[in-house]
Amino acid sequence: MTAIEIRNLSKSFGPVRAVDDISFTVEAGTVTGYLGPNGAGKTTTLRSLLGLVTADSGTALVNGTRYADLASPVSEVGAVLEATNFHPGRTALNHLRVLCTAAGLPAARAGECLEQVGLSEAADKRVGGFSLGMRQRLALASALLGEPRVYILDEPANGLDPAGIQWLRGFLRYLAHEQGAAVLVSSHVLSEVEQTVDNVVIIAKGRLVRQGTLAELTASDGDQSVRVRTASEELRPALEKAGGTVEELETGLFRVHGLTNEDVARLALDQRILVTELTPERSDLQKIFLELTGDESR
Repeated sequence: MTAIEIRNLSKSFGPVRAVDDISFTVEAGTVTGYLGPNGAGKTTTLRSLLGLVTADSGTALVNGTRYADLASPVSEVGAVLEATNFHPGRTALNHLRVLCTAAGLPAARAGECLEQVGLSEAADKRVGGFSLGMRQRLALASALLGEPRVYILDEPANGLDPAGIQWLRGFLRYLAHEQGAAVLVSSHVLSEVEQTVDNVVIIAKGRLVRQGTLAELTASDGDQSVRVRTASEELRPALEKAGGTVEELETGLFRVHGLTNEDVARLALDQRILVTELTPERSDLQKIFLELTGDESR
């Protein structure tokens, strides 16, 4: 089911075309990475989706409805655009309780959401003393209050340490794959996005340049290779004779270009060579991203 729908969305600020005729969808039960260089138009798109910016043309819908027309936005959409909108003198628990009161939610949800994001021990600490990573977790807790099924998150990994990023990766996949939520997440931490998302939307200079599943995107790149591990000294010349370009990574471990995983497997079988590792490799997301967005990313 389509949870987020962007159709022919355009927005200009004076002479600057921030978003130019962008269209994509986000399905329930998936994590979609919204990627682009700084200034590409990601935040403008998300703000348009949340009704914080009025688009010049096109539509941006959540569950088939404009955000402004949702009967109970907090129970349908959890959004985090920045982790700075906190009163420094309030405690984390008090901040969430205020939001619960404003939204008509039980006060108990504040403590439950702090526990979900790993901030229970900091519940009574003032937000002014929080690190950026703790503020990110608190912002995510606020998005969870209404138990929505759509999440719109702008750079949620910003400020998190490696353990926090690993936690976030698992949590977003839990929301999508176990809770059935639609998660749209913008990010520049491409290595983490690659381990988190199901689908990718890439924009540059306000325009869509590529979209699809992560598997489709990486499979479409021409520079494929195969990692092969063997104790045999006969494999390398056999691979080269078959047309492969062989790169030795370490003793007994090779990266083979120009042959498929099946090609290498058949060759090893025909030559009766024992292979202990045979792994197809695809170009990583960062390489593809830089190729698609060109000089703007650099």
